[in-house]
Amino acid sequence: MRTRTIVLALLAATAVAGGGWYASQDKETRDLVANMPRNADVLSWPMDQRDVAFRAMDRLPVLAKTREVSPSATPLALPAGKPLEISGVDDYFTSQRAAGLVILQDGKVRFERYGLGFDATGRWTSFSVAKSFTSTLVGAAIQDGHIKSLEDKVSQYIPDLRGSAYDDVSIRQLLTMSSGVRWNEDYEDPKADVAQFNVATPDKGVDATVSYMRKLPRAHPPGAVWHYNTGETNLIGVLVSSAVKKPLAQYLQEKLWQPAGMEAKATWLLGKTGHEIAGCCMQAATRDFARFGLFVLANGVASGKPVVPADWFAQATFKQKDIGTPGTGYGFQWWTYDDGAVAAQGIFGQGIFIDPKRKLVIASNANWTRATEGPEGEAREAFYKKVQALIDAGG
Repeated sequence: MRTRTIVLALLAATAVAGGGWYASQDKETRDLVANMPRNADVLSWPMDQRDVAFRAMDRLPVLAKTREVSPSATPLALPAGKPLEISGVDDYFTSQRAAGLVILQDGKVRFERYGLGFDATGRWTSFSVAKSFTSTLVGAAIQDGHIKSLEDKVSQYIPDLRGSAYDDVSIRQLLTMSSGVRWNEDYEDPKADVAQFNVATPDKGVDATVSYMRKLPRAHPPGAVWHYNTGETNLIGVLVSSAVKKPLAQYLQEKLWQPAGMEAKATWLLGKTGHEIAGCCMQAATRDFARFGLFVLANGVASGKPVVPADWFAQATFKQKDIGTPGTGYGFQWWTYDDGAVAAQGIFGQGIFIDPKRKLVIASNANWTRATEGPEGEAREAFYKKVQALIDAGG
């Protein structure tokens, strides 16, 4: 839908590296690297190069600044369920340019398929799906006592924001993208904030994201207007790391990845400040993205223990803000549906759709023809409804 992520800084200088590093890699990695894009803007990459890049974001010498997230020693089993007979699924899979599609219902695998040279053992990038993981870590930090309240001011945890337009913004308002701070997320405008803050020189001794964001002016009163802003998700990441005194990847591993039984290693790309890019760029197996959906359906309980407060997902996945599209809204970095379903979404077709009523999770990875503006988004929404109707009919 609207999700666009901050990747320009990370994707700079993607020319293939030669020499010792290249020679030391296995053949698959060398083949991937040899076909990688050479320029800095993901939105301008040709489709065939994106097919390669999205499954190798953490395997390039200039993009490999990552932190690893180790899997669980006891992965959550995903037993096979009754196969879903979905009419037209072959055409849908092809038209979506899907890399992975995993459908779980009542904790069982009812459909699973891979494409674009990807498989169940690989890691595909998340783009803005990472936002929903980041917001969940806020809930974990509250559960652990590191964050006192969502009504706390952001500047309480990021002192360098004091005196800026964010001084009166609460954590809740940051989570719902309603800070009221002016921001331009237009990726086709080279002067937009989403492009400029990646190349701006930070103030000495100040985190680069914080340095840029604290200079932005106010456009609306805090809490009054919803406005999509990936920079603010990156601020949330800085806030959580500051509060828990750990990198996001480490906290994710401790609070969610291992307790929830994730089977494969994940990675999280780092920005130039050394912080994980909280609004983007986790790499994980499609099955583990689906397991995150099961964690949400379990109300944030993993390995028998609550990771987030008991009312966290009731708030996080509830329509906190109207976004101007009938039947949908925005929660805590989640896209909400009025029927009670919720979704994490990233550009080019990354998504986790969660329907508590039907105990349904649909995890998808893809390389759409366009980031958000092509026909695939509407087709995916129709597919979600088709699967829901099929389950209702006893399929």
